[in-house]
Amino acid sequence: MACRQVKAKRELIRVVRDADVRLSVDLRGKAPGRGAYLCPDDACLVRGIAEGALGRALALTIDEATKLRLRDELAAGAESRRT
Repeated sequence: MACRQVKAKRELIRVVRDADVRLSVDLRGKAPGRGAYLCPDDACLVRGIAEGALGRALALTIDEATKLRLRDELAAGAESRRT
C-alpha cells in the first residue's frame, strides 16, 4: 500500500495483473493473478504510481491510460463500498 497505513484487508481494494498483463480493480479480492492492495482513496493510487510502488508490486510499468482507467475503477469501487 502506497500510504503505508495499516488497515484490515476488507478495507482495501485489490489491483490485479492478470495472465494477459492487464490491470484491473478486483473488488471481490478473488481474481487470479498478481495483486497489490490500495486504500480506496485516489491519493493512495496517485502516490503508488508516482513513487513506483504499485508498478514494482505488480512487476510492470503503468502507462498514463492505464493510470486513468484505474483511477476511475478505484473511485467506482470506493463508492460501491460506501453504499
